[in-house]
Amino acid sequence: MMNTDTKPHPKTELCDAELMRYSRQILLDGWDIESQLKIKQSSVSLIGMGGLGCMVAPILVRAGVGEVHLFDFDTIDDSNLQRQLLYTQADIGLPKAQIAKQALIEQNSWAAVHSHNIALNDDTIKENLISIKSDLWIDCSDNFDIRQTLNHHSIITSTALLSLSAIGETGQVALFEPKKTGCYACLFGTSMRAAQNCATSGVLASTVAVIGALGADIALHFLGKDQNTLKDTLMVWQGSRANFQKMKFTKNPSCPICQKSIAL
Repeated sequence: MMNTDTKPHPKTELCDAELMRYSRQILLDGWDIESQLKIKQSSVSLIGMGGLGCMVAPILVRAGVGEVHLFDFDTIDDSNLQRQLLYTQADIGLPKAQIAKQALIEQNSWAAVHSHNIALNDDTIKENLISIKSDLWIDCSDNFDIRQTLNHHSIITSTALLSLSAIGETGQVALFEPKKTGCYACLFGTSMRAAQNCATSGVLASTVAVIGALGADIALHFLGKDQNTLKDTLMVWQGSRANFQKMKFTKNPSCPICQKSIAL
């Protein structure tokens, strides 16, 4: 019989319907009801609902993340449909965050999904992102300035930052935890400006899928088991060679972002 129970359930427990829905996760070695409950009680903010965001968000929502905030100021165009799986031809011209929210609620109506049709920057981030107090920020943007802004404020607020990127047939993933790992600026610096993006250099749809799925996996381990499976590590995917490479990084003692914040 189809489960038609769409009512929200108390965050302090898993009801019978939820135990059935998430039974395949709960059965996994090292995963149990406690881990599933942690996922349910988690709040995640996704910045950027392009190809990466459209891959990460459904996995997290279907896995039982209790609260998801979607940030994107853009509208859907025809070139997005090649890789942005939450949208259809009928959605062209409509706001990405709003349409993504509608699609995700259809996938799991128990999740509290919120859309924010706004561009995040130093002027808007405090009121619109920091005030939510999510457990994890997932950066799916393709803008270096936004990435630096998110990194800076993740340090100030002690919020974990999962950074995903995909261009061409290459993708990267890293999970930064303030005070526990180096930060985005430790790894990439603060002065570089990314000249490439999907609009100028293209991106293979499967590259976005690989990086998005990997990012969702890292997020679920972090939320459900308090594990950073990429601690001090940048994961790089080279699709043309079907190759993953792990690159270790450390805190930069001269980092103007995380070390300056510690000093203050």
